Amino acid sequence: MSDLRFAIVTGLSGAGKTQALRALEDLGYFCVDNLPPSLVTKFAELVTQPGGVIRRVALGMDVRGGEFFQGMLQSLEDLASLGFPYRILFLEADDETLVRRFKETRRLHPLAPHGRVLEGIREERQRLEPLRERATTVIDTSILKPQSLRQEIFDLEGELRRLVITVVSFGFKHGLPLDADLVFDLRFLPNPNSVEALRIHDGNHPEVAGYVMGWPVARRFLQRLFGLLDFLLPHYLQEGRTQLAIALGCTGGRHRSVVLANRVAAWLRRKDHGVILEHRDVAREGQV
Repeated sequence: MSDLRFAIVTGLSGAGKTQALRALEDLGYFCVDNLPPSLVTKFAELVTQPGGVIRRVALGMDVRGGEFFQGMLQSLEDLASLGFPYRILFLEADDETLVRRFKETRRLHPLAPHGRVLEGIREERQRLEPLRERATTVIDTSILKPQSLRQEIFDLEGELRRLVITVVSFGFKHGLPLDADLVFDLRFLPNPNSVEALRIHDGNHPEVAGYVMGWPVARRFLQRLFGLLDFLLPHYLQEGRTQLAIALGCTGGRHRSVVLANRVAAWLRRKDHGVILEHRDVAREGQV
């Protein structure tokens, strides 16, 4: 149980609990939103059973839970008495910001479904005060954009943000990968398929790789591609991305694209990005 991270995410409606839970989910947390307070201890016991693989849990709790404090505060007491370590992340914002957010989204406040939003905000703030006093961390999101709140969560977890990048080789004759964010056409490179001794091998074969990378144009292209990615990736991170798909294509997806995808993936790993390498069309027989 000592290595279990158990977080309760709560706070004012409109303050960013959903964004906080999404950030924690991207950090590997198993997230459950709006779990009834009476089930909190049962859930904690479930995830800590012997042989369990869940080591990070985040529960989103708010006034939608009905009799919130009577159940929630008791559940926290029960967690403590059972020896479950937990922390509370409390999100709040000033009244003006919360009113504006509700007006922009045209959502009803859970405590003022038929009244003024401000009245609901003030009542919720009063109800939540006992829980705020117990909070491990309080974040005021009044001036935070969603990506800034995301960074706050990453900082609290003490983890560096990094992209998980899928590098996929493919053949244009078989269609573009549907989920590609960046697509590079490698059909300008000399084709190993024109060399009879290389035709039967794919781009994972050393002789094919040697042939492709033996051309100066291939080496220059890789150098410029690495420079482009060095420029782009920090901006994608800053924008809040966690995943990116880079597709490199040749005619059939067996030779040139495979060779360069291998090198791009290796370079990204050296940069400490999470990398998934996929050769989509390499197993297709008789394709160029």
